[in-house]
Amino acid sequence: MSEKTLTRMDLSEAVFREVGLSRNESAQLVESVLGHISDALVAGETVKISSFGTFSVRDKAARVGRNPKTGQEVPISPRRVLTFRPSHIMKERVAAGNKD
Repeated sequence: MSEKTLTRMDLSEAVFREVGLSRNESAQLVESVLGHISDALVAGETVKISSFGTFSVRDKAARVGRNPKTGQEVPISPRRVLTFRPSHIMKERVAAGNKD
């Protein structure tokens, strides 16, 4: 499995090469898109990107957990978590990439 990580810089460089905007404009475009996605998730909205997947925020209730080392019960406070469900197209693309 590859250890490469795709970064914001990589995304803005791809926009620069493929769309033809300047490097600054490409970086601003990437930041703007990521900002809109983040703002929607913070507001509790679901973000669906066709052929990619769906990001959503889920509320988890308070519960009692257990410290695996000591066995002691520990209260876990309620929280919001981000979830991602890949589309079936993305799942197929990833699975096809695993075949050698």
